[in-house]
Amino acid sequence: MALPQPDDLATLVLRTDFTDDTAWDALCTALDSADGASRVSDPRFSGASVQALLDEELAAEEDERICEVFLADATTLTDPELPLLAVDLYDEPGRTFRVPVRWYPELAANLSIANLDFADYADAADPSGTFRGFGGG
Repeated sequence: MALPQPDDLATLVLRTDFTDDTAWDALCTALDSADGASRVSDPRFSGASVQALLDEELAAEEDERICEVFLADATTLTDPELPLLAVDLYDEPGRTFRVPVRWYPELAANLSIANLDFADYADAADPSGTFRGFGGG
């Protein structure tokens, strides 16, 4: 179950919930404003846990590893804010936070050029574990 490689200067949005195609389509439409989103909808990742994805990434060759992945899980596809689950695969493997799709373009752009890193966003998450902009958005 090796993780797909995102496009150059892009982040990977990986679908892990396949119960609602309409919600997935809505998420994809919302992501269209983000140049840096490589979307993957592959049923082999259905229900994949964070730990399973970490294990796969650690087994990959070092030059094939990615730094983070954004999961479109059941929570993402049932919440009106479409909050992706951001997962750190590099600095603090397994660290997570949620990011509503409206904040994803900013986050993806900054991560892709290393202007900010995963921890900058995770540290700015609110008490619910959701990033809603710096200063609470």
